Amino acid sequence: QVQLVESGGGLVQAGDSLRLSCAASGRTFISYIMGWFRQAPGKEREFVAAISRSGSATAYADSVKGRFTISRGNAKNTVYLQMNNLQPEDTAVYYCAADSKRWDMVSRRNEYDYWGQGTQVTVSS
Repeated sequence: QVQLVESGGGLVQAGDSLRLSCAASGRTFISYIMGWFRQAPGKEREFVAAISRSGSATAYADSVKGRFTISRGNAKNTVYLQMNNLQPEDTAVYYCAADSKRWDMVSRRNEYDYWGQGTQVTVSS
C-alpha cells in the first residue's frame, strides 16, 4: 500500500509557472513508476506525464511536451511536476498516480494502482 498526497496547486495567470509535488508514504517508492494525470470539468481524466523508477526515462502528453517537466526525488519519496507557460486549457485537477507495471502503458490510467486526492490548478487568461 502507498498513500499519495499532492500539493502546489493554485490560481495563476497565463504564462506563469507552478510546481506540483506528490509525497508518497511507504518504503517502496523506488519500485513504482509514477505518473501525473489531470481532469478538467466535464472531461475524462487524461495522462500528463510519467517517470520511470530510476528517473532515467520520462514520457509526456503532446499537449504539455516542452512546457512541463516531471522529476522524482527517491530519497524524499516525492515526484514533481514543473509546469511552465501555463495556459487556460491546463486548468484541471491534477492527480498523482503510482505503480504502473509496464512502461509502454504509462499513459493508461487503469494501469495505476494508487491515486492521490488531487490538487486544483486554475489558469486565468
